Amino acid sequence: MKMPSSQIFAFRDPFPYQAAIRAADWEIFPTTKGEFRAELTQINLNKLWMQRLHETLPQVQVGTLRPGRKVIGFLTDVHQRDIQHRGANISPCEIVTNSDVMHIRSAGNSRCGGMSLTDDDFDAACQALMGGKYEPSPYKHVVRPSPYLMTRLRTLHEIIGQMAKATPDILELTEVARSLEQQLIHLMVRCLTEGEQPEISGGGRRHNIIVLRLEELLEANHDRPLYLTEICAALNTAERTLRVACVEHLGMGPIRYLSLRRMHLVRRALLRADPVMTTVTRVATDHGFWELGRFSVSYRNLFGESPSETLRRPVQDKPERLRRPSSLAGVTYQ
Repeated sequence: MKMPSSQIFAFRDPFPYQAAIRAADWEIFPTTKGEFRAELTQINLNKLWMQRLHETLPQVQVGTLRPGRKVIGFLTDVHQRDIQHRGANISPCEIVTNSDVMHIRSAGNSRCGGMSLTDDDFDAACQALMGGKYEPSPYKHVVRPSPYLMTRLRTLHEIIGQMAKATPDILELTEVARSLEQQLIHLMVRCLTEGEQPEISGGGRRHNIIVLRLEELLEANHDRPLYLTEICAALNTAERTLRVACVEHLGMGPIRYLSLRRMHLVRRALLRADPVMTTVTRVATDHGFWELGRFSVSYRNLFGESPSETLRRPVQDKPERLRRPSSLAGVTYQ
């Protein structure tokens, strides 16, 4: 068993940030121009993993949970705007729990938290606390606990997050970590087993399947551009239906999403490339951008710099590790 521990990271680039998020594989696509900043607090309490995240820019996120862990996520600031998960608004009163691909949209300045246990540890906790196994509907991915339980969970999660920033040594004390962990596990199980699960319409399920198949198609063809006609043919879906599903889940039509996704893949390739051996033209055309003048304008509008400037500067592979009280407003970036 590992000792209790905590760490805080600050990021200026979505790629190392998405790689650092635990228990899931994420792709994060900011949707507006601006300086990307994110802060990630990670806490280990013996069996339980905790995360607290703060992101500045509006973005679309695509995530797949890694097998073997039961994961929940929720908004940590009751005053922030709702996020959209699979086309449905998620308020600070609700918990998201998934077993497959997630699509999340936020309007910026988003604060959220997560918790996870191994499947075996979660099942053991359910057996001890409720006398049986928790078996949620495979078609329901949102839970609405009672206001009392949701407030307790959010408050305790915040207290532990503040301890990680201000007094991290306390969390490394075995008995303190054990007490906090047991309280969190108890709340996690009660929120999931006693909460309401809103119904998903038949149309919502169909749109979920369409967008899921779209992501599978993109992943299977990650090394080449895809176009709308071949996507509709591969999915056996009419363009109008695909457009409605994408707007519902991603906040934009399929053409804009494909372009946004490819823009971010270009940027990742430019950051990782050797400027002596690689040209912007080669990277852009490899990702399906043939009109280089138009591409450069769109690239600058999204990232605030030209593709050649990106190619010449080093990638921010390593986040800044913070071991002091901090927030994004107070972080000094070198």
